[in-house]
Amino acid sequence: MLVLKGARRLQLLYAGFPVREYQVSLGRNPVGPKQRIGDGRTPEGTYVLDWRNRHSAFHRSIHVSYPSRSDARASQEAGVHAGGLIMLHGLPNGEGWIGEEHLGFDWTDGCIAVTNEEMDEIWELVDDGTPIEIRP
Repeated sequence: MLVLKGARRLQLLYAGFPVREYQVSLGRNPVGPKQRIGDGRTPEGTYVLDWRNRHSAFHRSIHVSYPSRSDARASQEAGVHAGGLIMLHGLPNGEGWIGEEHLGFDWTDGCIAVTNEEMDEIWELVDDGTPIEIRP
């Protein structure tokens, strides 16, 4: 999986080629890598989609393994907490009617959001352990 933050795109890759593409909303302060808890940034780097939550506050969510060791080290050196619980998720529960209108602005706390229908598709197509690269 590849996320291109500047283009607000998420691509599902097979053998290095995109086979699905989705528009995404990011953290409310998306420019630059996540540096600390509460900064509203979506991380940048290579991570793993490592577990799922069927019962989240959003329509399904898949956890991104942020912070990496280097993320944690950098935040520790800066004297701040790296944060965590970065997810790929659908829309807030009960608000699926918003659909693609959510793309009008970046609204998450640092997560990556798609529509509920897109999240259902991603949920079925992507296995736990899938690498996710998040680029600027």
